[in-house]
Amino acid sequence: MSQEANPAPRSLAEALRARDDASLAALLRSRPDLIAPVPTDLTQLATRAGTRSSVLRALERLDRFALQTAEALAVAPDPASYRALLGLMAGDAGDETVAAALPRALATLREQALVWGDDERLRLVRTARELLAPSPQHPSPTGLGPTVHEAASGMSPGRIQEIVTTAGLASTHDSVSAVNALTALFTHRKKMARLLAKAPEGSLEVLSRLVWGPPYGQVTPEPAAHLRWLLDRGLLLPTAPGTVVLPREVALHLRAGRAHRETEPLPPAVEPAATHRPQVVDATAAGQAHTALATVEELLKDWDEGGPAVLRAGGLSVRDLKRTAVALDAPEPVAAFWVELAYAAGLLASDGEADERYAATPFYDEWLERPPAERWALLAGVWLTATRAPGLVGGRDAKDRTLSALGPGLDRSAAPEVRHRVLTLLAGLPAGAAPVPESILSRLHWERPLRGTAATPRPARDTPAAPAEDLRTRLARWTLTEAELLGVTGRGALSTHGRALLGAPAAGAGSPTGAAGPTGAVGVTGAGGPAGRGEPSGPDGPGDKLPVHHHHTSAPVPAAAPTATAPTTPLATAPAPLSAADQAAATATAARLLAPLLPEPLDHVLLQADLTAVAPGPLERPLAEMLGVLADVESKGGATVYRFTPGSVRRALDAGRTAADLHDFLARHSRTPVPQPLAYLIDDVARRHGHLRIGAASAYVRCDDDALLNEILADKRATALRLRRLAPTVLAAQTDPAALLEGLRAMGFAPAAESAEGDVLITRAHAHRTPPRTAPEPVPDGPPPPDATLLSAAIRAIRAGDLAATAPRKPVGTDPAAGELPRTSAAETLATVQAAVLTGDSLWIGYVNAEGAASQRVIAPVRVEGGFVTAYDHTADEVRTYPLHRITGVAELAGE
Repeated sequence: MSQEANPAPRSLAEALRARDDASLAALLRSRPDLIAPVPTDLTQLATRAGTRSSVLRALERLDRFALQTAEALAVAPDPASYRALLGLMAGDAGDETVAAALPRALATLREQALVWGDDERLRLVRTARELLAPSPQHPSPTGLGPTVHEAASGMSPGRIQEIVTTAGLASTHDSVSAVNALTALFTHRKKMARLLAKAPEGSLEVLSRLVWGPPYGQVTPEPAAHLRWLLDRGLLLPTAPGTVVLPREVALHLRAGRAHRETEPLPPAVEPAATHRPQVVDATAAGQAHTALATVEELLKDWDEGGPAVLRAGGLSVRDLKRTAVALDAPEPVAAFWVELAYAAGLLASDGEADERYAATPFYDEWLERPPAERWALLAGVWLTATRAPGLVGGRDAKDRTLSALGPGLDRSAAPEVRHRVLTLLAGLPAGAAPVPESILSRLHWERPLRGTAATPRPARDTPAAPAEDLRTRLARWTLTEAELLGVTGRGALSTHGRALLGAPAAGAGSPTGAAGPTGAVGVTGAGGPAGRGEPSGPDGPGDKLPVHHHHTSAPVPAAAPTATAPTTPLATAPAPLSAADQAAATATAARLLAPLLPEPLDHVLLQADLTAVAPGPLERPLAEMLGVLADVESKGGATVYRFTPGSVRRALDAGRTAADLHDFLARHSRTPVPQPLAYLIDDVARRHGHLRIGAASAYVRCDDDALLNEILADKRATALRLRRLAPTVLAAQTDPAALLEGLRAMGFAPAAESAEGDVLITRAHAHRTPPRTAPEPVPDGPPPPDATLLSAAIRAIRAGDLAATAPRKPVGTDPAAGELPRTSAAETLATVQAAVLTGDSLWIGYVNAEGAASQRVIAPVRVEGGFVTAYDHTADEVRTYPLHRITGVAELAGE
């Protein structure tokens, strides 16, 4: 049906009522908070769409040009025509790029129910106008001030008449017509040009300082002549004693009609900084992915016997984080990232004991059994969707408390969206291209100029002051650093398996980056570089105030200059994050692509004569686990060096291995002959191992060689153990068995612990695990986007409820528009319902459910029996049964 055939809507509810189901679905998909819970009808949907919190959330999701369009409508007359809006956006000289992009921006505002009405009567939702319109408390981002009508509202009629006369206008009989005449003068380009041509030079300089905002200035009680000239003609209007303002109409004339100093219809292009061969990028990323797996394994292996204690407020202490960083040979921010990643993946948690400590979870053992590519894909998939931001560790929250790793306060709901946008933008670059960081950040800021700006960063006390960045910018910088550490990118460019993680097409299949490219933002790092800590932030959340950008200038008033135009390309919509099922499929694809790039595990080492073993690559798990018990890691890198010591050999013997087992193990897995010093070391430690036995008395030492016991008693280092002889072959100690073991080992002996039955106790690695724990759930950024099933059901319910609310009814003594329910007696209700069963008519009823909630419905009764009426409920779109005693009254519809 043509637009002329439909009357112009008088409210947002009427505008929504004229939409089809596809348009309503688009609204609910872009603003999911509107269906939490599902509105009863379109009037309630329109009311909810105009609430302050919902409008703020919608404005925060606009790109810069759509937001500038809304800002222009906020300073335009209400309602405004499309022609007037185009004039505010493109200026008097026009701008082809702006003119081409404006329909898309306006369509976005209409789709999100921020603007309604036809092209001749565009209306910005009242709440959005209140947020974006200029006021002394909240200046407009446009830099414009109040209109002549608003600024002159407090002036005396005599003063207004004086201004009209001085400006060369005919005097009028009342203030309203005088203000209208002054407004007409200021909006007439030729008349204003003639008026300003007579202005003193100093007057134009004053106007040039106010034209782009802020529009307010200070004057003395006796202003100079050039200021008096402006005040006498209303080009400056007083707002308070000593304060004047530049009226909006005057500023727009001086700006050549433009509402914004710089209009940005197209997103900034992303510039490649360097281009590498895709094979190099994939190889670099795969190498870093292998390092990531080794780092997580090393972290959790170090915590196998119980990790650091949990702080009372939750999280790791600063000292424990430093120890972890030393153990991982990484900076503290990088160590915090690995700890948080393992926590988000459910590989570590607190054990819940009285002396609560962190340890690996049972899922860690299951994770270790998976192929390396699958293990990496799990970590990468978790990282992509996690809301915790490790970059905040070390900063301070709004209450000046330190934010600790694994502690509370690290969740940022914007983190998954930023990570996804960063990688999506990288996927739009040519294969192997790494972007310029600043162009990426500019692109991100264009896409969501208001997101994350409410949070004020709180730097750590020991960090030097740095320029504050908004939350999304810091998240973007951290994202690329973390992506490089994790192996999603290589040398700053997105890898093939990283592209698959997004579910993106192969490189080169997408559109080129620029106006039509996918959206996102990011910072960039070199391959394998340390993670940047960035600046910590306070909590992020939508504030009640929108950020204001003031423009200060002392330049003369600019003339309307032609704007250079660029080829117009429709802006592509940024792909939304994948659903859980699609993300699982994408993760599996990424694992399949990464698997051939990872190095094959080796089944051998190279033994050296200096009691070391060199692993020239990653080792098979059984070999790596056994070698980790038998030797200590001396250095890591492309090849890992292990060193054999008496303590490490004793550790293997404590784990239940015999000397023969160790000799056989080394002979089978070494490509070089077993060096004689290593064989002697194993035999020497094995000969002395278990000669002494430690048990619980509090503790005792048992040995068949009484001379050895005499040696221990005579050693001054044994004084702290407080030993005494109970028998020729037994010493008792006033300390626990563990302390006695450590004490004798420190003296150079090789004792073995034994059980109450006299059997040697075997100590095995990987003994401490937490109870089964689930990975932490991400903190949602508002209600999740509805799926197709929910959208369909919600729209059907809203349509049915709207039918019930708007159906014409016969008078029943109540006011339906006021929301009153029909009231009839029980006899009248029963008679009307029975008659409707016979005639097949529909009725309007008032109904109160068991919880006492009242509602009005349109039903078509089918039968009445046993005190119940069975009817087809148009509101619910299904057949229901209602108790008659809960029906407050009935009324016939005005027309069927």
